[in-house]
Amino acid sequence: MARTSLTVTTALGPYGDYSTANAADLTMAAADVGNGNQFVSSGRDLLVAYNSGGSPYYVTVSSVADPYGRTGDITQYDVGAGEYAVFGPFKRPGWIQTDGYVYVDAENAAVYLGVVALPA
Repeated sequence: MARTSLTVTTALGPYGDYSTANAADLTMAAADVGNGNQFVSSGRDLLVAYNSGGSPYYVTVSSVADPYGRTGDITQYDVGAGEYAVFGPFKRPGWIQTDGYVYVDAENAAVYLGVVALPA
């Protein structure tokens, strides 16, 4: 099955127009436990995970080998009940898969995921 894509929200930055309603809102989606999730990476992205459940659930972000063959997955990082965790930014090389996505997996659909692209 194909991974479920996450919506990337671009931060408005220091001179953004915050006068429009919802201009700075972050889109969060329940984790797709069966298929996993992915997002198109700009190389300046932060992944936000929120655990809405009553017990800890983990998040895994898959790395890829850098030019020296090193990998460094974020493996089963526990996000406590009611807590947020922030990962990244996810730079090239090391995080962006050959298809241009970053792969994210979560243990339970109580984990909500959002992606913030920082301005250049």
